[in-house]
Amino acid sequence: MPLASRTALPRARRSVAVLAALILVTTGLAACSAEGDVERDIDAFLNGWTTGSLHDVGFLNPAGQRIAADTVATEIAGLVGDLGDTPPKLSRSGDVRVQGNGADAAFSVQWTLPGDVAWSYTRPIRLQRGADDRWQVIWEPALVHEGMTSGDRLAVTRLTAARAAVLDGVGEPIVAPRPVVTVGVEPQAAENPRQLARDLDAAFKAVRPRLTPAVDVSDLPARLAEAKPDAFVEVVTLRREAYDQIKPRIYDLPGTRFREGELNLAPTREFARALLGSVDQATAEDLAAKPEVYAAGDLVGHGGLQGRYDERLRGGTGVGVSINRPGPDGTVTTTEIFRQEPAAGAPVRTTLDVATQNAADAALHGEKRRASVVAIRISDGAVLATANGPGAAGQNLAFTAQVPPGSTFKMVSTLGLLDAGAVKLDTPVACPKTFTVEGRSFKNANNFALGRVPFRTDFAESCNTAFAALAPKLGPDGLAAAGRSLGLEGQWDLGLEAFSGKVSTGGPAVEQAAASFGQGTTLVSPLAMASATAAVARGHAVQPKLLLDPVPGSPAAEGAPLNAESVAALRTMMREVVTKGTATSLARVPGGPVHGKTGTAEYDDNPAHTHAWFVGWQGDVAFAVFVEQGGGSGDSAVPIAGRFLRGLNR
Repeated sequence: MPLASRTALPRARRSVAVLAALILVTTGLAACSAEGDVERDIDAFLNGWTTGSLHDVGFLNPAGQRIAADTVATEIAGLVGDLGDTPPKLSRSGDVRVQGNGADAAFSVQWTLPGDVAWSYTRPIRLQRGADDRWQVIWEPALVHEGMTSGDRLAVTRLTAARAAVLDGVGEPIVAPRPVVTVGVEPQAAENPRQLARDLDAAFKAVRPRLTPAVDVSDLPARLAEAKPDAFVEVVTLRREAYDQIKPRIYDLPGTRFREGELNLAPTREFARALLGSVDQATAEDLAAKPEVYAAGDLVGHGGLQGRYDERLRGGTGVGVSINRPGPDGTVTTTEIFRQEPAAGAPVRTTLDVATQNAADAALHGEKRRASVVAIRISDGAVLATANGPGAAGQNLAFTAQVPPGSTFKMVSTLGLLDAGAVKLDTPVACPKTFTVEGRSFKNANNFALGRVPFRTDFAESCNTAFAALAPKLGPDGLAAAGRSLGLEGQWDLGLEAFSGKVSTGGPAVEQAAASFGQGTTLVSPLAMASATAAVARGHAVQPKLLLDPVPGSPAAEGAPLNAESVAALRTMMREVVTKGTATSLARVPGGPVHGKTGTAEYDDNPAHTHAWFVGWQGDVAFAVFVEQGGGSGDSAVPIAGRFLRGLNR
């Protein structure tokens, strides 16, 4: 017996050890199984959130009461608010902790906000095991974001940077916040909409300088009829100075209402308008063309520098996310929970000079025909002013016109003749009333004739027939070579579209004769002629320069020095145009000696249809004046040049 007892005891101990081991294994398996079940149910919740279907998930509220899956799905849809169309990326984060019938875990939420901005955070999640051994998610709005309660919603705000400025040559903003007044009408207060429209129309037409484009109020009665009685029906936004002109006429009209504010504007309505462009609220065309960039209410650059460099000036887009919580009285409390600041815009610095631009704009006041004045600093080629009219014209005619230069081009052909040794200042050259080439008769303005006179007189009096007779001495390419030596036809890079000219070359004798005084197939822009004039004054060609920052990447190289003897003679003749030739009205303008050349250019087969020109320089400023269909230069272009120089030297 003792032996048997000793044998049985180890077996009993082994059985207890095996049983204990089995209990530990079973408990471990149960824990692993519980954690696996929790992970499965968390994943089902996260997947159901993104798909909108939560039927595979059970829910309890914090008090332990069951909640229908559809109720949770509806509440999530309301809570995410503005982010409802862009479900987040959801995933479990870290380990699951199971304690009895409760479990805790965490999950990450990754949103992609407008502008591809990433926003992520982590939220805790609790689960409770039910009687059926299934895990139930304890639902509360804070699962969407910390601090959210029932009825809250996430609101997304698109943030835009303050638009950067366009700067002048000394780095001061040209376009800056300036006071404006928005004129509107309250429908219920407008006693007679048709009469109100007539009164407003008359007042707007009285603004000087004229509003361009004109304000159209023809549809105002219909707009008032369609609007809510207490609405503010906007009519037009005016600069404060324009509004002040007509305030006495419109302020007391029945129904008119006014809102004061600020807009980014140039110093005046005309100030380099076509060059600068405008900044306006995004149009339907803008929104359709770049829906990923613009939103309703955005300020967008249109035309000119504002349009060309809109992306740079506008900067980036930021985004903010807030929790909006409605109160019992209907008010909404907003708490910002995320913010990505927009990237600031970068300014565009130009070479423009405010005083010179104001003088150029003022010179075109009252001009009803399309016209332009462009001024260049001779010493470095900087564009100082670019004015286009009439009014706040939208087309930058000064840079982009492609028109014949007329007799201003005698400056170019004269340089070619001097370089070729064909003439000197006092070489006698006949100026008959007419001169015929290959059956075509050329004549002078008003059919004048000078007889045989020094070439300098032919130039000062702008004798077409003398130049037609001299054309063969230029050879087939001499005119084009002279033009290129002055920078015409250059591969310019100004950072904005500009036409550098196209000079006639070769062709039959009749074309060469016409081209010698700026007719034929030669085409230029006012900027091209101002630049060529600056080259004569300077002694070599330099591409016009408009932008200091950003600097254009491929400006044309500077030209070779001009023949000193030739250019000295040409300068003498251009001075005599003012002292004794076709522009004597400029002889006594303030500011020092003026050199120049007048021009009248036929633009079709009717000799009566002509553009008017004047190019010249005074001091360090070279300039060109162009008047479309301006007739004789003495009647239009030269007076504009005089106004420009007087304004410049005030």
